[in-house]
Amino acid sequence: MKRLLIVSNRLPVSVERRKGEIHFKGSVGGVATGLGSYHETHESLWIGWADVTSGRLDATEREQIRTALRDEHSCVPVFLTADDVRGFYHGFSNKTLWPLFHQFTQYAEFDSATWTAYERANRKFCDAVLEVARPGDTIWVQDYQLMLLPAMLREKLPDASIGFFLHIPFPVFEIFRMLPWRTEIVEGLLGADLVGFHTYDYARYFLGAARRLTGTDDHYGRITVDGRLVLVDAFPMGIDFPRYAEGAREKAALREAEQVRKRTLDRKVILSVDRLDYSKGIPDRLRAFAAFLERYPEWRHNVSLVAVAVPSRERVERYRELKREVDELVGSINGEYSTIDWTPVSYLYRSLPFPTLMGLYAAADVALVTPLRDGMNLIAKEYVAAHEGREGVLVLSEMAGAARELGEAVQVNPFDLDSMVEAIHTALTMPAAEQLERNAAMNRRLSRYTVQRWAEDFLGKLEEVKGAQTEHSATRLDDRAQARLVEEFAAADRRLLALDYDGTLMPADTRPADSPPDPRLLEVLARLGEDERTEVVVLSGRDREAIERSLGGLPVDLVAEHGVWIRGRRGDWVTIEPMGAEWKERVRPVLEIFADRTPGALIEEKDYSLVWHFRKVHPRLAETRVAELKEALVSVVADNGLAVLDGHHVLEVKVSGVNKARASHRWLCRDDETSFTLVAGDDSTDEDTFETSPEGVWTVKVGAGPTHAAWSVRSPAELLDILGVLADTLEGHAGAP
Repeated sequence: MKRLLIVSNRLPVSVERRKGEIHFKGSVGGVATGLGSYHETHESLWIGWADVTSGRLDATEREQIRTALRDEHSCVPVFLTADDVRGFYHGFSNKTLWPLFHQFTQYAEFDSATWTAYERANRKFCDAVLEVARPGDTIWVQDYQLMLLPAMLREKLPDASIGFFLHIPFPVFEIFRMLPWRTEIVEGLLGADLVGFHTYDYARYFLGAARRLTGTDDHYGRITVDGRLVLVDAFPMGIDFPRYAEGAREKAALREAEQVRKRTLDRKVILSVDRLDYSKGIPDRLRAFAAFLERYPEWRHNVSLVAVAVPSRERVERYRELKREVDELVGSINGEYSTIDWTPVSYLYRSLPFPTLMGLYAAADVALVTPLRDGMNLIAKEYVAAHEGREGVLVLSEMAGAARELGEAVQVNPFDLDSMVEAIHTALTMPAAEQLERNAAMNRRLSRYTVQRWAEDFLGKLEEVKGAQTEHSATRLDDRAQARLVEEFAAADRRLLALDYDGTLMPADTRPADSPPDPRLLEVLARLGEDERTEVVVLSGRDREAIERSLGGLPVDLVAEHGVWIRGRRGDWVTIEPMGAEWKERVRPVLEIFADRTPGALIEEKDYSLVWHFRKVHPRLAETRVAELKEALVSVVADNGLAVLDGHHVLEVKVSGVNKARASHRWLCRDDETSFTLVAGDDSTDEDTFETSPEGVWTVKVGAGPTHAAWSVRSPAELLDILGVLADTLEGHAGAP
């Protein structure tokens, strides 16, 4: 049966050691709460930190934990040392990534030692996954603590189905670029097949960072990474709706709600529930409540704020400072406004059991959910669900991901004190009918898009991506296929090898002129080309001078500028057909206009083509300019028999019909005695050759992704290894008749 492997920093079960004995209890909050119900009802295995440092456990205890978690909870523990936890979790995850991604740059620390711990911990999670992964498993990695893991898994399991979901915001590039290890983080995430975020804004910010840092362009969220399709999309996380809608009606919750009303003497109740974190805006919320009491004195004695702060990261100094600030604000408000029979703020610094939380949700007339920055915020959704069919008003920060879905809430800018005050007043004075109408609309949405639906949507989209990767994809040229290829090559009377250069024989380079050929490549091509029964053709988009410098001394045929120039192994360069260049005088001014108004763009002139380069142009500007330039070229191209070739960060204008496919057919379609032919390429300029190659030709794509080739290899190095074997075969048959 197909399994789901959920991988997160923590398990949905926490491990405790009390009086020398190991105990287990369910975790609350975060990913554990969100995905816990899905995990319990599906064929899945959850891999995560056991939440107890390995240094405190002996081998027997570790094995006891492993067995109990596997057999009773379908979980696999990852054991981290105290140094791992200090550097990876408390350090890089929560002192670097958390503040930076929430745009609190003043709190972000950049320490190479914690980065090393982060890498090390991600590798331990990778090893734990590899121990249990089976072919056909789907691996779903969760959140910011494991952003390197997808690429690590891809390296070891190249064909695996890997998804990643970020549960916090992704920042704009001007903030993300502050991170010294920004490229490593992006490349780590691009190891996944599907990268998910709560909102389209976060997805868009990530796509922008990927373009800026790795040069990968996207088309409607689709990126090609090493020939593999990666999709970036938004999936707003839901809640276990029945649990909260029904939980607020259970007897224990109703009893708790009644106690709240008695303690507040049936005054209006405003509820604030959050983990104690600077991103949640708790001090700003308290100041807004104090300002509300000042501006609207008629509400004194008539409203109470119940503020619940769940302890968080108590060993981090910034969080200890935050607690002191909250304590002082609560004391200040109560000191100024309290009377003998009324305390404005009831402050609870602890986590609450589920029935108590449900009772508070049910009793609260208003929920004040006003984070300064939040990936989603499920508290807002839980409160609305608890008020299904009931009155109650949600005041929600515009900075929370949930604001995109809960449009009927009273939305507020948490940085604007005046608007916060007025939002509280609006909520307390909203007519009952309007409250019911707003809640009904939000609950219809929440009841449809539950956490189960969220998980199914994500996993369904992941399956679609894997299907798109395999559609039109080539069969892996494995050991068995390679053996057959070598056998046919050795037995052939005449052989033809038609090989693309950049990206096929040589790794693609952002500056090809700076990348001389690998000495081993020169040696292998020389051995192949020197055989009188083997013809080698190398096809390139480089100009003839550049390819001549690289390969001119070899006994091989050369094709330059995507088919404009052809040179026999020891002949002169000739054009594929008589061509003129007078059209350049009409095209060049158009390209120059766009280059002048596009910082980073430049024009390259070849013998019979003009190339507009935009690799160094800001991706968003490039997107706009390329579309505009194509439109501007339409008439001049049509009138002069030209074509516009889309390349990697280039637009090339050249004579129509001149391309690598046409050039290669000079060899492929000859009526001679060639009995073995291999064609290899890596990009879109090679696809026409693959598609139109005669039957029986070995067509090989270098890299993954959709292709018309029959076979694929992963890299130029792998193709070179195969060519080396073919060269060895020639030497082994040198004395044969």
